[in-house]
Amino acid sequence: MSLSEVIKSGNYALIDVREPMEMEMDGNIEGAKNIPLGEVEDRQEEILSIDKPVILFCRSGNRSGKALEYLTSQGLKDGYNGGGWAELKANLEANQGTF
Repeated sequence: MSLSEVIKSGNYALIDVREPMEMEMDGNIEGAKNIPLGEVEDRQEEILSIDKPVILFCRSGNRSGKALEYLTSQGLKDGYNGGGWAELKANLEANQGTF
């Protein structure tokens, strides 16, 4: 499944790997769980236990790509790099009309 297909399905979990300060300054996506990149390793079981596709995102897509690479190596089967939060939010709004 592609990222856009997952978004259109409406069945996914959003994880923001930015730092809380970035979310306060820049904005966020409603319903996304904040797990900063530096905490991903310690909280991997929390992420790996999610029973639907996981979309990771950050400011530009770089950190979410690193998080996805790590989580995939730990057994994440259905993960996606959502890229930058602003683009992902626009994509979510365009595909679902929510938020």
